[in-house]
Formats: sequence, C-alpha cells, structure tokens
Amino acid sequence: MGRAAEGTRDCAMKENDVAPEHGAAPGEPVSITSGTDLVLPSTAGEARAHVRTLLTTAFRSRSKRPVDEVLLADVLLVTSELVTNAMRHGGGLTGFDAVLTDAGLLLNVADASADPPVVTDPARRGTDGAGGFGWPLICRLAGHVAITPRPDGKQITALIPLD
Repeated sequence: MGRAAEGTRDCAMKENDVAPEHGAAPGEPVSITSGTDLVLPSTAGEARAHVRTLLTTAFRSRSKRPVDEVLLADVLLVTSELVTNAMRHGGGLTGFDAVLTDAGLLLNVADASADPPVVTDPARRGTDGAGGFGWPLICRLAGHVAITPRPDGKQITALIPLD
C-alpha cells in the first residue's frame, strides 16, 4: 500500500496548500483554459499539445526567445503525468488550465477524486504492476505543487519556472 502524498518529503506541499502569488505580469497573463473557449482535453496528448502551443507561441512572444528544449520536455512530462493521473487514478479529468505568468507556467489539473495522490514505496515502484513514478517526478520538476479540495474532487496546481 502507498501512503497519501500529504506532507511527504517527495513533494514540498500539504493538502490545502495554495500556489504563491504568480507575479503580476505587465498586461494580462496568457491562458489556455478549460472554460467556454476550450474543450477539456480528452487525452494527455491533447493537453500536451495545448501546453506546447502556449509555450512555443506566447512564451516566445513575451520573452523574445524560444523555450529551452529540455525545459519544454520537462513541462510536457509534468503535463502528461498530471492529466494521466487524473484520468487513471482520479476518476476522470474535470478541469484543465495552463497559464503563462512571470513566475513560469502554472498548470491546474482537476479530477473527480478527493483523495490525494499516493506515494508508492520506492522499493515497489515499477513492480507487480505498481507505478509510482509520476507523482515524485511531478514534485521534482515543478517549483511548487499544491492540492486544493473542490466540491467535486480536487485540483492539483503545479508551477514550473521557465527561466
């Protein structure tokens, strides 16, 4: 059995943690949102495509340089893990949002489960069908991770610095 991620060393966050202020950008932050103008991604690949578009267009426009390829790969990996975990373990994806801020890329992924992510014992990761690699990876690559309870489940927010 794994243990709930709350308060673990794998991720410097606690349940109900809130993302820090993201820095008021000159003008409005650029956003890809699951509101009325975007259909909720049906796969992790669709979510990655949205994030890639945001970073290859808006980030380049704001910073006057392309995003580093290694950093782009890390951001897409975090996106994929969060969305896949929501679909596989969280009862389904119920919200998705990617916002470019002065502090970096802010990802919000909501699912239908109130249960926090489970941290698998490192000795069991990858054995007997146990996964357990995604959550520690998300926590390692993101500068900040927070879990916020919602009436219909939870939202995980990850802030990934882009500089």
